[in-house]
Amino acid sequence: MSIENNMNVAGSALAAQMVRLNAIASNIANASVVAGSQEEAFRGKRAVFQAIVGEYVQKYGKDMEGGVLVEDIVDDPSAVKKLHQPWNEVADKDGYVYASNVNEIEEMVEMLAASRSYQNNVQVITTSKELLLRTLDLAKA
Repeated sequence: MSIENNMNVAGSALAAQMVRLNAIASNIANASVVAGSQEEAFRGKRAVFQAIVGEYVQKYGKDMEGGVLVEDIVDDPSAVKKLHQPWNEVADKDGYVYASNVNEIEEMVEMLAASRSYQNNVQVITTSKELLLRTLDLAKA
């Protein structure tokens, strides 16, 4: 695998982790939102990745061998919270509101994992760049 391809794979992983971080940010921003029905309640979003191994894919106008693609962004299937708040203006006829199914602590753990993955891929690109520069220096000698 060439150095350029290493950079392309790491770059696709960076883009995928950025989508993941944006979904996490949206989840945290909507964690305390309530709705008047179960269907209207905010559900956490999750990015679904697809690993491309040993295949050529067309991305950014050029062929890449391998990488990571964001296949979909799906709703978290866990149940929303039903809270009795008859004073709330969005409460249903029985006095219930429906809070999102987002757990802020789990989102922070996800954010740390996504951030660490992002940093690792930045390091791959940095190392590939250094190797390329060293190779060029050897060619000059």
